[in-house]
Amino acid sequence: MAGTSASPKALSSPERNGNSTSRTVIIVAVSIGAFIAILVLICIYFMVRRSKKTIETDQPEAKDDDDEIKPIESLQFNFNTIRLATDNFSIANKLGQGGFGSVYKGKLPNGQDIAVKRLSMDSGQGDLEFKNEVLLVAKLQHRNLVRLLGFSLEKKERLLVYEFLPNRSLDYLLFDTNESVHLNWVMRHKIIGGIARGLLYLHEDSRLRIIHRDLKASNILLDEELNPKISDFGMARLFVVDQTQSNTSRIVGTYGYMAPEYAMHGQFSIKSDVFSFGILVLEIVSGKKNNSVFDEENAHDLLSYAWKNWRDGTAFNLADPILNNGSRNEIMRCIHIGLLCVQENVADRPTMASVVVMLNSYSSSLPFPSKPPLLINTRGSSEIHLREYSSEATRSNEGGNNSIQQSVNEASITELYPR
Repeated sequence: MAGTSASPKALSSPERNGNSTSRTVIIVAVSIGAFIAILVLICIYFMVRRSKKTIETDQPEAKDDDDEIKPIESLQFNFNTIRLATDNFSIANKLGQGGFGSVYKGKLPNGQDIAVKRLSMDSGQGDLEFKNEVLLVAKLQHRNLVRLLGFSLEKKERLLVYEFLPNRSLDYLLFDTNESVHLNWVMRHKIIGGIARGLLYLHEDSRLRIIHRDLKASNILLDEELNPKISDFGMARLFVVDQTQSNTSRIVGTYGYMAPEYAMHGQFSIKSDVFSFGILVLEIVSGKKNNSVFDEENAHDLLSYAWKNWRDGTAFNLADPILNNGSRNEIMRCIHIGLLCVQENVADRPTMASVVVMLNSYSSSLPFPSKPPLLINTRGSSEIHLREYSSEATRSNEGGNNSIQQSVNEASITELYPR
């Protein structure tokens, strides 16, 4: 009986070993299979993710195009809406006229005041170029730049709609003896600083590098608190990020504010705007236009008079008499900065980043300026001055088709395309 009972035990042992081995093999196989499946899923995930990134990086233009299509539509005004807002562009609503057309005050149905620039019909600019210009200006957002609200385009009518600024332009207040008394030194210094920050944004801080090319007192508008806003980008040029200089065969801008290398040879850069800014600073300090005669006997214009007094140690003579209560140190520093900006050598002029630092810091000393160029011959007529420039430009471009458009000081010179 004992032997018989031992037999089943002996038989069951190998069966159990076989079953255990089978289970182990199955577990290992399932584990390996699951591990492989997980690896495959992980690989698929990363492949899909990489493919998605590749599509996004390979097609940025499509995304940008979508982004730009929406703004251009949302910025467009109905022509009849603007026509009614300006009372059919009535003379009573006309604010002024520039090189590109007339500007009118208007009021939208929601009560918002607007300024409408009605561009000349013979501007030669196509619809696509006009829309590109609108998109360019609409992307410029800074407290010291006039804000573009939109546009209207119908047949040959091209309208630009801007925010309305009640205190008009700087030249209206600065050069009017009755109005200039409201511009004490604190206000003038704030205006100089605001213009500098606006230019710095155009040159370095915006996504685009913009050369304004027509910076002058009439293109500086003032809001309710007399904060300055740079306006009129009809002559502006777009630079790529690393570009420092360009040439043009058509000279645009306003004589008296033009840098000599631009007026005579068509070379422009951010330093061209710096030169115009320097002229503007000296005008704000003196309260006089750049072609004003300061000394009848010696026919001193603004630049030569400022330089003579700087050289003689009497620079404060340049200051507007109504600024006698202003900070003498600040006034003298602004005259110094203005003269640094109008140096004839382009490389010697500071950048707007340096100018902003100079205006806000009094701890560092300023370099001594070199003699500015003589741009205006006040002894003779404007026609003589313009002929001198025209002949010089002709000599420098002899044999070519380059041309120069002439304009007396306060009239802007315009070009057809590009703007």
